[in-house]
Amino acid sequence: MMDRRRLLMSVAAGGALAAVGPVRALAHGAAAQTASADFNALMNRIAQEMLLTDPESLTMLGMDRGPMAEARFKLSDRSQAKVEADKVKFVAAMKDMAAIDRNALPAKEQIYHDSLTFFGETVMEGYAFPYGGGMYPSPYTISQLGGSYQQIPDFLDSQHRIEAADDAEAYLSRLSDFARSLDDERERMQIDYAAGAVPPDFVIDRTLTQMGAITGTAVADSVMSQSIARRTAEKNIPGDWAARAQTILTREVYPAIQRQADALKAVRAGATHDGGVWRLPDGEAYYRYGLKNYTTSSMTPDEVHQMGLDQVAEISARADGLLKAQGLTQGTVGQRIAALGKDPRFVYPNTDEAKEELLKELNVQMAAMQARMPDYFGRLPKSPCDIRRVPKAIEAGAPGGYYQAPALDGSRPGAYYINLRDTAEWPKWTLPTLTYHEAVPGHHFQIALQMEQPDTPLLMKVMGFSAYSEGWGLYSEQLADEIGAYENDPFGQIGYMQSLMFRAARLVVDSGLHHKRWSREQGIRYMVDTLGDQESSIATEVERYCVWPGQASSYKVGHTTWVKLREDAKRRLGPRFDIKGFHDTGLALGGVPLTVLERTMNAWTPV
Repeated sequence: MMDRRRLLMSVAAGGALAAVGPVRALAHGAAAQTASADFNALMNRIAQEMLLTDPESLTMLGMDRGPMAEARFKLSDRSQAKVEADKVKFVAAMKDMAAIDRNALPAKEQIYHDSLTFFGETVMEGYAFPYGGGMYPSPYTISQLGGSYQQIPDFLDSQHRIEAADDAEAYLSRLSDFARSLDDERERMQIDYAAGAVPPDFVIDRTLTQMGAITGTAVADSVMSQSIARRTAEKNIPGDWAARAQTILTREVYPAIQRQADALKAVRAGATHDGGVWRLPDGEAYYRYGLKNYTTSSMTPDEVHQMGLDQVAEISARADGLLKAQGLTQGTVGQRIAALGKDPRFVYPNTDEAKEELLKELNVQMAAMQARMPDYFGRLPKSPCDIRRVPKAIEAGAPGGYYQAPALDGSRPGAYYINLRDTAEWPKWTLPTLTYHEAVPGHHFQIALQMEQPDTPLLMKVMGFSAYSEGWGLYSEQLADEIGAYENDPFGQIGYMQSLMFRAARLVVDSGLHHKRWSREQGIRYMVDTLGDQESSIATEVERYCVWPGQASSYKVGHTTWVKLREDAKRRLGPRFDIKGFHDTGLALGGVPLTVLERTMNAWTPV
């Protein structure tokens, strides 16, 4: 899973700095020149209004230096007033874009126009609902996966640069601003609740557990005080930075987190145990909106559910053959995989030392795959990729793995995070596939290459769609198998097959929860029985689907499209088919809806 929430929080702003040096195809005629000029001016206006006023996005992109250095001293404005102001600006921008003649634009800009149009249409569909309020379908401002309490500590530690005393002062300023962000979100929580969007009880409980892990840590031991102490010491920056951070935590941040926790506790007694959004006002329409946003398709909930059932059956049959080849013949596929997951040969001890060994092994796997990539890609990322643990404070509710994009200026590498709360959730035979999905050639290749794409407006460096990117992640798993990553690792190949089943089962459970009104427990039982995974791991997965309706379906919908496009290209081109050309063409688009991907790849392989 790719951590796109922050990267894309300002994509409604277009992120579109077309004025920052895009090279455009020549437009012929006055009408074409006017359309192109108007479109680029509009994208630049959106970016000026929204992206360039968002401090966290500027830091994330490596743009908080020079003329924009003051951004380092503030966090993003999370107030309801800012949400409403951004809506007004965005609706006006989309109205202006509708007046631009898309057909008069050069081919490259038509791709930009089509992608931004789809994004704009789906975002504005979300505006019709009185809860959520963000750019992505999630009805809850605060959950175990959303909110500044969950995002800012790691943001300060891993993205806010400290090179000099001024940077450390900026860190402390942001730490103080953290309390304001928390209080602004608390007000938005109350708006959600008044609109009928109270999280289910288990989401509240998981969120409170994570908040308690933060406030239950002594301020001297908090990552937020230790980070500035460690990094100022490394740079020999004099000052009592840790003590100042601890004072801010004690007086401002911890009380603000507690105020959020108290607001959650106040609604806990009346919260339902039903996890699907069907129970919310106009909830069935909200789920259809979620599916459209995340899958960039017109699939109905019933079609998604049936696709999942069909693919689970097909992949399970393939897994059955692989298991039998290893002498595992008794029980269902899920039962045999469950037994394999408990085999002591494949389980790391749940100790810090063993977790360090696990991370080292992941680096070995990533390096081995990286060495194969020149045979399959014409362009390789310049940015390296780090492998890191999910921060302990949020690991209880965080996903199993996710990717963080590098900075545009190269000041920060890409990062693949793995959740090591319990090593029993990661039998050794599951790890290679996760690495290929999150790092090489998965999200790191796709995102880093997108951000390093030359002669491209910033819009296409940061725009993203879940079906495209998560579909690529699954396609990368398949590619790794096809090029022989598991030739001497039959259990690793079983892990790959389980991963495919896992994503197919997500289609079933996502639509089951939100459309067929399954309970949380029904979703967990289906996945445990089907996949043989640890129930603790599956529980956090199913709870994730409850707060991001539709997102879990994007993986297999996108993967199915990527594979179909490749097979269509092979059929059309025959011996002229070039795998490097296919990969480079598809990834050069950046993040686009599947309809745009299909149109572009079909044009690359004309009949």
